[in-house]
Amino acid sequence: MLLAVFLCSAALAQDAAPSGYGPDSGLDPRSLLQPLSGSWPTYGGDYTARRYSELQQINRSNVKNLALAWATQLPTDHGGADALVPTSVGGIAAEPVPFGGPGASGTQVVGSVLEVNGTLYMSVPDHAWAVDARTGRVRWHYFWKTRGGTHIGNRGMGMWGNRVYFEVPDDYLIALDANTGKEIWHREIANFNQEYYSTTAPMVIGDHLLVGTGDDLDAQGMLQSFDPRTGERQWVFYGTPSKKGDPGSDTWPNEDAMRHGGGYMWLSGSYDPQLHLYYVGTANPNPIIVGGSRPGANLYTCSVVALNVDTGKMVWYYQYSPHDTHDYDATQSAILVDGRFHGKARKLLLQAYRGGYFFVLDRVTGEHLLTSKFSDSANWATGIDAAGHPTRDPDKDTAIGGALVSPSNPGVVNWTPSSFDPQTGLFYVQVNRPYSEFYLTDTDPRDAVGFGGSQEMLLGSTGHSLLAIDYQTGKIAWQLDYPLSYGVRGPLPGLLSTAGHLLFGSDMGGNLVARDPANGKPLWHVRLSQYVTNAPETYLLDGRQYVLIGAGMSLYAFALN
Repeated sequence: MLLAVFLCSAALAQDAAPSGYGPDSGLDPRSLLQPLSGSWPTYGGDYTARRYSELQQINRSNVKNLALAWATQLPTDHGGADALVPTSVGGIAAEPVPFGGPGASGTQVVGSVLEVNGTLYMSVPDHAWAVDARTGRVRWHYFWKTRGGTHIGNRGMGMWGNRVYFEVPDDYLIALDANTGKEIWHREIANFNQEYYSTTAPMVIGDHLLVGTGDDLDAQGMLQSFDPRTGERQWVFYGTPSKKGDPGSDTWPNEDAMRHGGGYMWLSGSYDPQLHLYYVGTANPNPIIVGGSRPGANLYTCSVVALNVDTGKMVWYYQYSPHDTHDYDATQSAILVDGRFHGKARKLLLQAYRGGYFFVLDRVTGEHLLTSKFSDSANWATGIDAAGHPTRDPDKDTAIGGALVSPSNPGVVNWTPSSFDPQTGLFYVQVNRPYSEFYLTDTDPRDAVGFGGSQEMLLGSTGHSLLAIDYQTGKIAWQLDYPLSYGVRGPLPGLLSTAGHLLFGSDMGGNLVARDPANGKPLWHVRLSQYVTNAPETYLLDGRQYVLIGAGMSLYAFALN
């Protein structure tokens, strides 16, 4: 049965290939069905989101010979001053709000960089570039004249045929010609006046372009599918019920609460082509911290949902944190693993949750298999119930006199990606142990909108660590603690594992480090700057493997000497 579904899905992907596709025409959507190897064609590398590459030219024995191949600074000038970099300008604002210059909030490469046919494609808020993957030469630059909005970052781009796609903070989805950077179309995907903001890397699955949005006010979260050819919307899935009688509506007090209840999907998910299911995490309920006006579990917030790609209909869900009161989103990318669990072959979903708990689910049915606590600082829950949910401690909710809670709003983990290595069977994640004091500032829950009615005071962290978790047991196989540094308050960038028996990631000192995935022992490192801003990636060109990393507005590529 599964084989039949896989063949059907593969046929769908083949039918969805752009007309006239050839080896120089860009990305064939069918190639996204393959395991991650020579290129990096989508947000997580491949649909499993494991961030595990089968490349092994760079390996444990020769990584000491890794050296800089090239480095480049991404230009943000949009007035045509740099004639060497063709620049296209789009947007609907007559005079753009002044975001996007060097050093501006959110203007750094934090998301994934695509590598397809020798070209890198990357984005930050309002900007996109194509870069020669062999030399670092910038081929084109695109600038969007923004109306404003939340410029906290951009997670990356999606690709279909010879088009690339990205979101901009004022809620437009943009299609560009991958060869020239010229705009093909743009579509408004959310109501800017309702304080939606758009940071997600579009996910291409067959002839569906999946995009999510965020919001810090009280709008309804949604994931949408668009036609990659025309930009026309195909379907929408809302993160909360819309009316009484909808599935999950009994977990909300009334229709108004659920229609303003949050559940945003602001990070790319993962996909199983055999099951034709897309797995995406949902964010917090609204009001975000003060939950008195929304008694109940508040479905489908703080959950992972499995959606049929063709229809957007939900097949199953699992809620990690019913009635969340600390902004513990479940938006972290779910990692898909096929393996044995307690002696039985299963299709698994692994996720390290922002609140400090690790989950293993059966991704066919959504059956809960394992919950384990991986942060010793997490104190917001008193235990784990029979369904695998952490049991929220009411004494850790906001209080007039304050409540000392770990983790704070940013979480033990946030959005930066984890990695899974099938050779070791270990799940790798960068963690933080931050504490906050949560204060109740308004005792009338009717006044709470967004973050209203509360005040959070960040107190610091007891440390950052790199963890390796055994998914069979949920236990920590090994742990590397970084030296304390109060200059780094949020999560560290994500990770990459490879068939060369290597685990790449950054540390607290601005170093890119290659480690032995079996024990965390450092094998090679290079200091890039005060900070590394995105997760490492790898690709193969002309028989040469590269490791790519971003720091601020610069890209660095390394290869064997």
